[in-house]
Amino acid sequence: MEIVEITSINQPELSPYAKLTEAQLLHADEIAEGGLFIAESPKVIRVALDAGYVPLSLLCERKHITGDAASIIERCGNIPVFTGSRDILAALTGYTLTRGVLCAMKRKALPTVNSVCKNAHRVVIIKGVVDSTNIGAIFRSAAALGIDAVLLTPDSCDPLNRRSIRVSMGSVFLVPWTWIDDSMAELHKENFKTVAMALTDDSVSITDPQLMKEERLAIIMGTEGDGLPKKTIADADYVARIPMSHQVDSLNVAAAAAVAFWQLRWTESKQ
Repeated sequence: MEIVEITSINQPELSPYAKLTEAQLLHADEIAEGGLFIAESPKVIRVALDAGYVPLSLLCERKHITGDAASIIERCGNIPVFTGSRDILAALTGYTLTRGVLCAMKRKALPTVNSVCKNAHRVVIIKGVVDSTNIGAIFRSAAALGIDAVLLTPDSCDPLNRRSIRVSMGSVFLVPWTWIDDSMAELHKENFKTVAMALTDDSVSITDPQLMKEERLAIIMGTEGDGLPKKTIADADYVARIPMSHQVDSLNVAAAAAVAFWQLRWTESKQ
């Protein structure tokens, strides 16, 4: 390992942690082909390493070099480990590192829709969800509740946004994901039926027996405010709703996704 003492928050090699926006990280090909992202906390970094992501550098407090970050540093090999006092790191990143460790990592080439769906029974399509917290929460539920792959339309938030990664507790590294266009034609080629989660006059309950027995089902989740576009709803094979009580008409998209994933999960007994 190469311990590098931070003498100035303006050191160029620290730009991934301090100066680059999420969009700039995504397109930072001069640093890493395909761009990079920042993983935060020892637990999340371990999940990323287990999933095969390549670390470029670490940033941590001095005390963590032989403490919380020790096992991570050992795994990462000969990469720079930037360190300094808590105050200088807070000045660098803009907040106190309560978990003490950040890691700049290379992005992987994304798989095709066909490859992530090849052996899948349940996938989720995230359409136009731009809140990074909701993206992270959806990924965490997807990993926990049996979703085989996550597909996002280009108008959704990047799953490797720093906050999305943190909220997901590293689940973005556990579930295969990629981008998909709005047509859904690729899913139909893979013999998936689509179910749009929406409140319409003709929507069925997510407990509908026909939904439950579909062998390959793609659950489409919409934006936090406006929900799914009318065309997306019209083009879906099914439209489903979550039954509500006390005159509540809807749930936050992350909460609704968790309910839908659990109810519509695939089990061998459904064959």
